[in-house]
This record gives sequence, C-alpha cells and structure tokens, in this order.
Amino acid sequence: MSGEQGDVHELLRLLGDSDATLSVAESLTGGLLAAAVTEVPGASAAFVGGVVAYATRVKSEVLGVPAEVVATDGVVSASCAEAMAVGVRALLGSTWALSTTGVAGPGIQEGKAGTVFVGIAGPDGVTAVRLALSGNRWEIQEETCRRAVDLLRDRLGDTRVGE
Repeated sequence: MSGEQGDVHELLRLLGDSDATLSVAESLTGGLLAAAVTEVPGASAAFVGGVVAYATRVKSEVLGVPAEVVATDGVVSASCAEAMAVGVRALLGSTWALSTTGVAGPGIQEGKAGTVFVGIAGPDGVTAVRLALSGNRWEIQEETCRRAVDLLRDRLGDTRVGE
C-alpha cells in the first residue's frame, strides 16, 4: 500500500487534529492495514495498535464476536465486522476502530468469494460497509486496506473526529 501513503497521512492528520486514536482488527488483511498505517512516520501519535484475528476463535475469544453472530451470519458478514471493530476499540481503548473480514480467495468461504466487510466503530456508533472486490488475493487485500482508510477518512472529514 506504499503508493497510498497520502490517504493514510490525511487520516492520521484528521485523527491528530482532534487528539483521537485508531485501532484495527484484521482478519482478511492479516496485518496489512496496521502495516500501512505504521509505515507513515509519526503514526504513533494516533495509532494505538491492532489485533490480527484470523481464526474464528480469536474473533470470539479476544474481540468478543458473539457466538450467535458466527453461527447465524458467519464471519464474512457485516455483523461480524461491526463486532470486531467494537471489540478492538474497547480492548485497546481507542477513539476509532477499523475492522476487515471477508474472503480474498482463491477459495470460497461461507459461499462467498471476493466479499469483504469493513467495520468502523467510533464515538457515534458502529457501521459496516460491504465491498465486492475482484482480483487476486493480494489485490483484494490491498484494495480492502485502501477502502478502509478512505471510509474512515471520509467519515472523519464529514464529522468532528472526537465527538
């Protein structure tokens, strides 16, 4: 995601302007989102940390994704992305949290391929955005990171960050 540092810079600037912090919970992206954020010098002013919750049990045991969400909606779902974002925000005490979950392929999981959900949790609540992406595994992971950064950056640009 090196070419997209400008977007991450802008996100970190928006967070810093309001003394807000960010944490991430990643499944599909496997740490790539945290790496993209920490690639920017000075990221420590806003970035708290992250959890790579690749296994379902880590989503449940560490991030608090309810068993009923896993059983009913699955881990490739908006409700799982929301629960992951809420969980990491609480766990790490950040103002905002991003989460990524989905299927990058090449195989199909829960009947889905290329389906990604990005969760955003903050002072004003939680939401998830569904992405339908194509490409190889790496391209889907990178595009997910770009879109997650863009979604939060746009949300912060539309509202007061710390409120």
